Amino acid sequence: MSSAEKLEWMDVATYLRLEATAPHKSEYVDGVLRSMAGAINRHNLIATNALVALAIQLRGKPCRAYNSDTKIRIRRRESTWFYYPDASVICLPNEPTDAYQDRAVMVVEVLSCSTRGTDLDEKLSQYLSIPSLEYFLALEQTAPQAILMRRVDKGFLRETYEGLDSVIHLPEIGCDLSLGEVYSDIDFSPEAIREELPDYAHATSEIEPTCHD
Repeated sequence: MSSAEKLEWMDVATYLRLEATAPHKSEYVDGVLRSMAGAINRHNLIATNALVALAIQLRGKPCRAYNSDTKIRIRRRESTWFYYPDASVICLPNEPTDAYQDRAVMVVEVLSCSTRGTDLDEKLSQYLSIPSLEYFLALEQTAPQAILMRRVDKGFLRETYEGLDSVIHLPEIGCDLSLGEVYSDIDFSPEAIREELPDYAHATSEIEPTCHD
């Protein structure tokens, strides 16, 4: 979702108090607020499909899938961030009265032209610092393509998935996420998709498509 930063510094307690009644969501970037604009229908459907697929498989298990209204708190030294991922999986939840979660096992972001730089740089770096995190999943909108950061012994391994037949195995939470489910009812015709597709064959850590919206 597109966003803009408000550069006036704010402490965490004030942010949480104001965010509880704010008409629009804002993320908290080490004291700076980043307002969040609404997403297009394609973005929201992909996020919902992923959330539902995870929630169904997690039913009756210790972990739960949470929607985009759930903040994830990240604390590193003296700094704090609050992000609203498009979906998340939590196995050790905070108290029910808390307005955020601290121990995400998985976070999901649906990429867009306006946010992919932040999602694959700033947010990725912060999410991977969460001790409990096992998976960071970034989902493209323009094609059935995904980037997964999977925790391994010495850090995180970057994997890419392409095509509706692809299945992402997530053994730490006991789920298999099919891109066919994630992209159910998404129209990938040229008339519906205006952005240039990322080139995964020559992908680096920075994948920047040409945006036409």
